[in-house]
Amino acid sequence: MIELFYKGGPIMWPILVASITALTVALERFLFVLLESTRRNPQQVREIISWVERGDVAAARKMGANSPDFVARALVQALGHEKAFPEAMLAAASVELRRFSRGLGLLDTLITLSPLLGLLGTVTGMISSFGMLGGAELGAPSAITGGIAEALLATAFGLGVAITALLPFNYMNSREEQARQALQDAASQVELLLKR
Repeated sequence: MIELFYKGGPIMWPILVASITALTVALERFLFVLLESTRRNPQQVREIISWVERGDVAAARKMGANSPDFVARALVQALGHEKAFPEAMLAAASVELRRFSRGLGLLDTLITLSPLLGLLGTVTGMISSFGMLGGAELGAPSAITGGIAEALLATAFGLGVAITALLPFNYMNSREEQARQALQDAASQVELLLKR
């Protein structure tokens, strides 16, 4: 593998940096999602909504105070501004969702950048290989075809990084959408109860 890496040319170093960065972001996001899933407490959210239904907003806020559940935290934050609940809930949900989307922009950039770096490596490798045509004898085509094969390694590695990073990126986007849906569901229920 190390031999293939060196054969790919100097552009392999930025591809390596991109792969390490993508791996780091993906691992951090997986740990974040795992931690958030252990902190979820739908029962507590139902109890907060139940207190709001009874008309006791203070008890609802007390029930969710210092909660590790992100939905409960957002509800408690928004219930502190009962008169402007929709706007307050939107602001609180935005804060929570930012935590879910952190690092995804970087991962998206790396997914786009890695194949382009690979293509750049291939183009520079092809330029080098065709540069040999002027000095190569007609009886030594293996030098040229070997150079082309090496040039294509950069594209293969770049595509490999992009494909590998795409899977956690899509998973994290789906988890962010689930979090958004959970926040919207809870906010809708509380908003309807407050309008009564």
